[in-house]
Amino acid sequence: MANEAKGAGAPGGTDDLEEPGSAAMRKGVLPDGGADVRTGDAFDDEAIAREVQELFGGAPAERAEAVAAARGLQARVRSINVSKRKGQRKTPLDRDAVVQVREQFGIAGDAHAGDWHRQVSFLAHESIERARAAGLDVTIGDFAENFTTDDLDCMGLPIGTQLSIGDEVLVEISQIGKVCHTRCAIYYLAGDCIFPREGIFGVVLRGGAVKAGDAIDIVQMGDGTCAFSPDEALAEVEAARQAGTL
Repeated sequence: MANEAKGAGAPGGTDDLEEPGSAAMRKGVLPDGGADVRTGDAFDDEAIAREVQELFGGAPAERAEAVAAARGLQARVRSINVSKRKGQRKTPLDRDAVVQVREQFGIAGDAHAGDWHRQVSFLAHESIERARAAGLDVTIGDFAENFTTDDLDCMGLPIGTQLSIGDEVLVEISQIGKVCHTRCAIYYLAGDCIFPREGIFGVVLRGGAVKAGDAIDIVQMGDGTCAFSPDEALAEVEAARQAGTL
């Protein structure tokens, strides 16, 4: 399925939209403004939304993907980051580095890899930019994310969603957000930690090689469940989210 998700070229407008379930529909990207990459003209968001609704209907997440596909965007890995210990910032690897992701384990050499449901983590670069705009002196890896992403709507992906990364790796989203029981070094160094609110975790279903710049595609939208995630862990996060304490 991962290869199928990469089969279509980058669409440039609504004329390129394909049927539901197509490669265009699986671009997991942010639908918030921009200009046509071919002409430089601003998009008419309302017109695109109306056309997508007429063509696709479906769930909001599917419509968002279709809008993003209409804009010719492609979610990608901006940076891959690792650390030797938990609770500390991760170091971005060289952009040319080829990184091995192991099935049911995570990134080789990273402290968070292992036999549990939070083997790899993702944080949108857009979240980091918002934190910087709010006055935090932070950059890629400061929130201990493994994959810093571009144009991926991390918080809009239900648990159970399967993402292909590059040509080989397949990850299933296992948890959205996290509960911090104590404030770690990241909080004190950055002044806040956005990862509990905006980061997501995954389990590696298929391992392989990845590198910065690799495409990220939605292979299958989740239904809100993941067989690898302990019920108590998800319940704890949801309770904290409802209480506003994440």
